[in-house]
Amino acid sequence: MLFPTFQTASSGLGVFRTWMDAVSDNMANLDTVRPTSGAAFQARFVVAKAVGGGQAAMTGGPAGATVSGIAFGDATGRLVHDPTNPLADTAGMVRYPDIDMGDQMTQLMIAQRGYEANLSVVDRAKDAYQQALSIGR
Repeated sequence: MLFPTFQTASSGLGVFRTWMDAVSDNMANLDTVRPTSGAAFQARFVVAKAVGGGQAAMTGGPAGATVSGIAFGDATGRLVHDPTNPLADTAGMVRYPDIDMGDQMTQLMIAQRGYEANLSVVDRAKDAYQQALSIGR
């Protein structure tokens, strides 16, 4: 690729965007109720890995990060006594996902800052390349 900085930053943008999507999915399903006979909503966790780097980055090879998969949280969830819920079993229990809102907000802030940092790299690299092109004029 002609501009490896853009490739590296765009791979980071993709990873952080996927992370934000997973966290928003977790937050949206925080209050999803299931019967005790079924599994609770399973939180999504992004698994990322480095691509290239080191010598590959110096020789112009691909470098950055990629999403290597999505891991799922515990399907057991937490049991809550709510006899008025239509999904409650005979003991009045329902199953909620075991997701902590505070943890998810922290994850969202980290992912958002990482996304913004990579976007800033793209903007600065674009400016640097434009300045380099204007030198010859």
